[in-house]
Amino acid sequence: MPPSDEIVAEPPAQKVPNATAVFAGLDKITGRITAFDVAIGETVQFGALRVTPRACYTRPPTETTNTDAFIEVDEITLQGEIKRLFTGWMFAASPGLHAIEHPIYDIWLADCKGAQQPAVAAAPEAVPPPQPQRPARQQQQQQRAKAPAAPAQTQALPPPPGSGQPLPPPPMQIR
Repeated sequence: MPPSDEIVAEPPAQKVPNATAVFAGLDKITGRITAFDVAIGETVQFGALRVTPRACYTRPPTETTNTDAFIEVDEITLQGEIKRLFTGWMFAASPGLHAIEHPIYDIWLADCKGAQQPAVAAAPEAVPPPQPQRPARQQQQQQRAKAPAAPAQTQALPPPPGSGQPLPPPPMQIR
């Protein structure tokens, strides 16, 4: 049989989202390397740098290891200003490709953890064995006993304006 001109393409690799990115940071002055975990969407400060992972992906165990994360890194200057140093993808397999290089600090992606496994279809529930028939009055009493009373839901409202009571502070946001 002659060779075929068909090209067989490998299906795209499945990405597994993770809840936490694991970084390593180097303080060039002390020579100390520190590993630290950051939850997706949270900001952690390493020296004068603020690190915020936005996504962290790994591959299923059946595929070749490939860990990558989308990261934002800001620097807090001596004047207290926040300056964006890096926004982009980091790859754990190639830490030198997009490591954060700063005069004092280096940061690179080491791993992701807290993988959110794909949902598996639930097994069908077992059908309970049939129960013997009871008189209608007993069934009604059992149903009333099983039905819980609905608790009343209340919500605290802020005091009306001009009541002399201070308003609660607004929620804090971490950026």
